[in-house]
Amino acid sequence: MSDTNEDKSKQSPCCGNCDLTLAFLVLRGWLAIRAILTGIEKFGAYKSVQKPLLDATGQPDASGAMVDVKVKFYSLANYSGVPTALKGKFCNEALLPPFALNLFDHLLGPALIATGVMLLIGLGTRVSLFVQGLIYMALTVGLILIHQDDGVSWLGIHIALVAFALALAKHNKLALLKKW
Repeated sequence: MSDTNEDKSKQSPCCGNCDLTLAFLVLRGWLAIRAILTGIEKFGAYKSVQKPLLDATGQPDASGAMVDVKVKFYSLANYSGVPTALKGKFCNEALLPPFALNLFDHLLGPALIATGVMLLIGLGTRVSLFVQGLIYMALTVGLILIHQDDGVSWLGIHIALVAFALALAKHNKLALLKKW
């Protein structure tokens, strides 16, 4: 029994919970980057560009042959919160009112980016985690309605990670607003 008390007294007071603090920072960083990049991807699209066919040495083919190459680009004009392939399925779902789909379609990308940036810099960490949890719950409802069970499982993992991050939030040492 004295060994346990002795071990506790040897711990540095500043690093008593370093492992939990580091665990929270890693989880916070992952969730932030995931949200930011997912939000940015809502602005991505592909376009076909013709490029010269290259020979085995990497030089343009002597015949002048061209190939179509898909190139990804980002633009505000490309924005689509809900993928086009799923919009039709959602439109046919009676439990999802059109105004809710329209609102979600417009707000999803910016909400993911905003909560991700807030989480990354530590601005209202608990609030941004909670809002991300709400976003993932709303996405889960939508996927349940259109019978996308694989996506529901992935979102369940995200919700568990958000809940775990909220449980570790008391170990948040690098934050602009620690209370929130």
